[in-house]
Amino acid sequence: MFGIKKVLAVSALALMCVTGCAVANVVDDVPEEYLCWLEELKKEMLKKGISKQTLDKVYQYSYYQSNPEVVKIDRKQVEFALTSSDYINRTVTKKRVEKAQKYYKQLRPLLNKVSKKYGVPPQYLIAFWGVETNFGSNFGGFNTIASLTMLSYDKRRSDFFKNELYEALKIIDKWQIAPEKMQGSWAGAMGHFQFMPSTFNAYAVDFDQDDKIDIWRSFDDAVASAANYLGSIGWNKNVTWGMEVSLPWNFDFSLSGRNKSKTVAEWHKLGVRTVSNKKITVNPDVKGAIIVPEGKKGKAYLVFENFYKIMQWNRSENYALAIGILADYIKTAKKWEEIKKNPATRLKTEDILQFQTFINKLGWFKLDEDGQLGTKTREAVRKVQKEANMPQDGYPDYMLLQKIKNYNQDIGFAIPVPERKLHKSN
Repeated sequence: MFGIKKVLAVSALALMCVTGCAVANVVDDVPEEYLCWLEELKKEMLKKGISKQTLDKVYQYSYYQSNPEVVKIDRKQVEFALTSSDYINRTVTKKRVEKAQKYYKQLRPLLNKVSKKYGVPPQYLIAFWGVETNFGSNFGGFNTIASLTMLSYDKRRSDFFKNELYEALKIIDKWQIAPEKMQGSWAGAMGHFQFMPSTFNAYAVDFDQDDKIDIWRSFDDAVASAANYLGSIGWNKNVTWGMEVSLPWNFDFSLSGRNKSKTVAEWHKLGVRTVSNKKITVNPDVKGAIIVPEGKKGKAYLVFENFYKIMQWNRSENYALAIGILADYIKTAKKWEEIKKNPATRLKTEDILQFQTFINKLGWFKLDEDGQLGTKTREAVRKVQKEANMPQDGYPDYMLLQKIKNYNQDIGFAIPVPERKLHKSN
């Protein structure tokens, strides 16, 4: 259940306290460095208020893994490794749309009560449920404490995961949940809606009023907790998440991006229309931003404030698009259609990596050379596109890669002028 589990010997822990961790590795296959770190972790949690009883119960095991799966997953998350069309097609499938529409009808009495109390429309709650755990059928095969312990030990995001570990221990302390029953995702997310422990402690509610909060076995508690979270961060029930739009042929792509909003009326003046080339019917004073997740040759979306609320749940644009599109299918009861992929938008990981390496060598940005098209990499792409006098859509397509290959330190992206040949006169 915990992966590779190693029981910590009491004598080893006692010896560590005396010698300041300068001990022999008395526990097979568990490095001394890790055992020392774990002992310090327990002391830190004790100071923060976690009971010794809970720590003793939880850390009967070291949870150590020499090559932990959770760390490998943390370095390659699906939302950033696929094109937008790929991700949405894999997430918003025909089967998932049909199931979502069925549950939307079946659970309406409960969903209406929850929606009335917290102000979040039912279709979004079903969409989150479907994407997060496939309607409660897959909570994740990782033990929460084991995952968060190893991710806290890993140096990449140790502060974030150590705080989540503390929050998880608080749950065990308060609700006396058996550690082995806290199952979830690789990153520590739990229950029907995959709440991180800190989100559980801040927003989980006892909606079925049985004097306990159970986001694993009580769907009432789980869905109300999700609605409470979304409502608390400012969900606007009167505005949609966004919509696919068509852009005019001469659209200035430097205006695109989540941080560049205009009113619907202003976008209309710039030629933005629905995909059927009609006027957008959203209140003209509402602000939204144009995003082009696959660049100028891909689809364009006009997104509103609720899109950003979805991204507070998961910071991927692709994820937020998937939730919004699935919610639309649920609300309208339309039949599923696969998104057609444009071969011109296809990117290889090695292409993105090539771009990141190029940028870092120039010193313009300091990017992680991970081959993933995240927010910082897209900002860097826009800067290069501006320098190269190209449309600033933030997407490193074939043309940009060619520009990079021909880059000249002396003249930048300009085309070198060949030397003029002098003709000899007779």
